[in-house]
Amino acid sequence: MQLLYQTHSPYARKALVFAHEAGLADRLEVIHHETSPVLRNEAVFRQNPLGKVPVLLRPGQPAIFDSDVICAYLDTLHTGARLIPADGEARWHALRVQAVAQGLCEAGIAVRWETVRRPEPLRYPPLRDGYIDKLLASYDWLEQELDVHAPPHVGHIAVATALDWLAFRELPPFRPARPRLAAWFDAFAQRPSMRATPLSGDTHDA
Repeated sequence: MQLLYQTHSPYARKALVFAHEAGLADRLEVIHHETSPVLRNEAVFRQNPLGKVPVLLRPGQPAIFDSDVICAYLDTLHTGARLIPADGEARWHALRVQAVAQGLCEAGIAVRWETVRRPEPLRYPPLRDGYIDKLLASYDWLEQELDVHAPPHVGHIAVATALDWLAFRELPPFRPARPRLAAWFDAFAQRPSMRATPLSGDTHDA
């Protein structure tokens, strides 16, 4: 299988960290692609009409996207403990945490548009501030709700990759006001799956 990837995408990294945690990374050929809403990547658009990575290419089968769906598919390919709990409250908690993590990434991307990516005359500070509020509220929620002692699951992977990307992009931090979340993240960041997939590179909009 091939994974269309971007070394500075939190979504792509989530899929790759998941593959490592599931013991499937050696089955993937990782191929870097630069994408941006204002810079069309034809190779990616041929596989995903949204023009975004990650995309999982499977021999003789349709491509799979986005990161949530790729993780769900990969979870069917290994024989270990499921990273997406099958049922009960454990399942809904993991998926809820994943949703918060996805929202962190979306809010962080929006803040970047209103601070460094959009031409300065077109930036709208109230919109920036609204997305920063979403970041801070989500940090507070994770400080209280994240199941820090549970076995790793898809929500943990999504949160860890989101928080690392937010720090990578120097967006509003979750430290030092959330010590429980910080201690959990510091431990998770040392996992081989995280250390094998470092973030790098800059976004290209032109």
